[in-house]
Amino acid sequence: MTSTPDLPTTGDPTPEVRVRDGDDAQLLHALLWNRVVVVGKVSGLSLSEATSLRLPSGVTLLGVVAHLAAVEREWFAHCYLGEEMADHDNDTTFAIDPAWTMDDVVADYRAACRRSQEIVANAPSLDDHTREPHWYFGIVTLRFVVQHVLTETARHAGHMDILRELTDGRVGDDDTPDDI
Repeated sequence: MTSTPDLPTTGDPTPEVRVRDGDDAQLLHALLWNRVVVVGKVSGLSLSEATSLRLPSGVTLLGVVAHLAAVEREWFAHCYLGEEMADHDNDTTFAIDPAWTMDDVVADYRAACRRSQEIVANAPSLDDHTREPHWYFGIVTLRFVVQHVLTETARHAGHMDILRELTDGRVGDDDTPDDI
């Protein structure tokens, strides 16, 4: 399998810039550029702003970053590789450990994303199957895992757009970092 490219490092949201010719793995992985957007949505905020409650559900900007780190680990390391994972439910993955700083949460997310990239790059094929069944979907292909994480990341990046606007009025992707 051709190795997957690094995540794009530009803030330019035009698909033509990010998605290039390549095999399925390269194209699907390139579409995960929303990982960079997720980090950008907390960029420039204080810990207090990033954890402020704006919705009745209690979801916060930084909580979404923590949740997406858990999603990366659950799908790629646990389901695909079969590694042990602490039991959790979706609600607890949005919680922030009070001892963690903003940098800790972002670094954890970046590390989870890098690990996922390595797992996909070293996989024999996108048609390879998960070793552990997902609690809802069962045994699936790595292709499904990448597509699911792509969808979930994009969905939550959209939530973060709204939360960031409610926090300080900032809209768009102007605060996209150079890397994940």
